[in-house]
Amino acid sequence: MRVLLTGHQGYLGTVMAPMLAEAGHEVVGLDSGLFASCVLGPEPVDPPGHQVDLRDVPGSVLAGVDAVIHLAALSNDPLGSLAPDLTYDVNHRASVRLARLARDAGVQRFLYASTCSVYGASGADDVVGEDAPLRPVTPYAESKVRVEGDLVDLADDDFTPVSLRNATAFGFSPRLRADIVLNNLVGHACLSGEARVLSDGSPWRPLVHAKDIAAAFVATLAAPREAVHAKAFNVGWEQNNLTVAQIAGEVVEAVPGAKLVITGERGADPRSYRVDFSRIRAAVPDFDAVWTVKAGALELADAYRRFGLSQQDFDRRFTRLAYLSDRRDAGKLDETLRMPAREDR
Repeated sequence: MRVLLTGHQGYLGTVMAPMLAEAGHEVVGLDSGLFASCVLGPEPVDPPGHQVDLRDVPGSVLAGVDAVIHLAALSNDPLGSLAPDLTYDVNHRASVRLARLARDAGVQRFLYASTCSVYGASGADDVVGEDAPLRPVTPYAESKVRVEGDLVDLADDDFTPVSLRNATAFGFSPRLRADIVLNNLVGHACLSGEARVLSDGSPWRPLVHAKDIAAAFVATLAAPREAVHAKAFNVGWEQNNLTVAQIAGEVVEAVPGAKLVITGERGADPRSYRVDFSRIRAAVPDFDAVWTVKAGALELADAYRRFGLSQQDFDRRFTRLAYLSDRRDAGKLDETLRMPAREDR
């Protein structure tokens, strides 16, 4: 297929683009370039693409496209809470507009990167499947719920939208994110010698490696239409349903000399949920998650050491909210988080 991959210069897109190419697809990227320079290690080789803000995408970029994989968004929960109007503008309205453009251009399949955060504070005793009540507690998660509903309304005989609810991502990507739980804990352990949990450690989180997310999207592209049409799928692995304290314990094992510190604080984040991932295994038999949290922690610790992760980059360049705030303060972004216009590359 000719696949338009939005967010191809982001944390997940940088991992997914080469996997799509290896599967035989022609990949065309679409990205604002906002995080293109957030690189740790060798510079990644990007597919050809369009540099344009998601809110400004012209319909012409969909010409000749067979499928869209839509990753681009303002992530994550702290950023969404800081700028909820922008979060809804980009993550909801612009995403639905892109889906309409795709349908009108004859795109056959539209794979949307949603999140398991849509389940919110489901409680530690429940293992939630795709039919569980959606209880988003942040603007970011709420925007994902809204897009999922609108995509179902857009589905028809020629247009197949699929919502893939990714668990919390982890693992190394050449375009690193340090503000997701495992990546963050490993970074702190490598730089300070402590895996510090700013809670009592009891909330549950489902985790999934960036490569397993990419593999799920590649497999869903090839799945029979009737198996995935207008459906939602959780993406992850039950083995990676862990408490935050358990996650931190894996980090201490991966980083020699690191100490586990659990502060016991009660934070503002009420999320706690475990997730059932059986539906995607049944509908998309070519997909199977393989990365454990332990393996991901070891991978991250090795990459941080090899590529010389610094405290400054960890705190600012690889943390979404801090990075955007710094660029806006420096005049490199306007109040709508748009970059100066450039021609397509």
